Amino acid sequence: MKERYKLMWLILIFLGCYYIPWDSELIRTSGLEAFMMLQEYAREHVLTCLIPAFFIAGAIAVFVSQASVLKYFGAKAGKILSYSVASVSGTILAVCSCTVLPLFAGIYTRGAGIGPATAFLYSGPAVNVLAITLTAKILGWQLGLARAVGAIFFAIVTGLLMAFIFRKDDAARTTGQIYVPDHDGESRTLFQDSLFVGTMVLILIFAAFAKPSADAQGLWPLIFSVKWYVTGGLLIALGVMLTAWFSKDEAKDWVDSTWGFMKQIFPLLFAGVLVAGFLLGRPGRPALIPEHYIQALVGGNSLWANLFASVAGALMYFATLTEVPILQGLIGSGMGQGPALALLLAGPALSLPNMIVISSVMGVKKTAAFCTIIVILSTVAGMMYGMIVGG
Repeated sequence: MKERYKLMWLILIFLGCYYIPWDSELIRTSGLEAFMMLQEYAREHVLTCLIPAFFIAGAIAVFVSQASVLKYFGAKAGKILSYSVASVSGTILAVCSCTVLPLFAGIYTRGAGIGPATAFLYSGPAVNVLAITLTAKILGWQLGLARAVGAIFFAIVTGLLMAFIFRKDDAARTTGQIYVPDHDGESRTLFQDSLFVGTMVLILIFAAFAKPSADAQGLWPLIFSVKWYVTGGLLIALGVMLTAWFSKDEAKDWVDSTWGFMKQIFPLLFAGVLVAGFLLGRPGRPALIPEHYIQALVGGNSLWANLFASVAGALMYFATLTEVPILQGLIGSGMGQGPALALLLAGPALSLPNMIVISSVMGVKKTAAFCTIIVILSTVAGMMYGMIVGG
């Protein structure tokens, strides 16, 4: 199968080289925009934002036991505990809308309630630490914060609504206890693991700290002036913790996990940046698709614009992080802030392939309800956010 994909890509690249009319000024401009956007990402976002985020994701994947997350979805777990764990599980699992499916199928078929199971199904790809970090860095901290808060809130509300709507079906199911034992033999405390990951989060914050405007005053310019000294001190502290608390095998597993995320995501992200740049251009620099088309469909903050963004996001498949450069191009072409959030909340958690697989696990009726809830919530959230930020 992998060889078939390689052949398909070779054929597509050949056809592109053969048929793309590079003698057209519009096509040449669009191609230049694609690589200028890729250069912008490489210069401004890779070293100070993505690389630290990859190391954080790798540490979470290795040092935070997924078993300790999955065991809280059984029938005997309290609602507050199960929904709390389900709503933030994406920060631990860091999966896409397709990768989360086997995990969801496993916990649901083994007896997890429809509420916690669907909260987990939404949270897995939606509360992704890499995606939220990149959203805040590129599209603005307001949109990044709204995405994080909205995704956690959506996971809880979606789970509660699904549990209420299908309460009779849920009660009739054979309810078992989901329990996967924690990983034994860890020599560190939870505080030590939290401090290690927290230090990396601070490294990410200071390394990616944006340069203030020339007329800015107060704390912001002061922090920016010392950002690299603080980052250096944090790196030294991280090295001390790594040497004192972790074995060589654990450090190797961490690096391997980080490299695994990078291999999986970087090619897709760079491809997404090139496609977004070619079709939509950078903010203020139009490319292949005229801006007035974007403004007509998702401009402003109307009900139609938010609903269209939610439905389009729900049907499209976004590889992890690729929604960010696509939205960067759409916003630059006139997409409203409300529809942008609506797409961010509906898109990564749903896709047409995702829906087909979900329906085979819990049935068409439950799948339709799940998708409808997310589309409605995303539309409402988009309109509210658009009214708050004024766009």
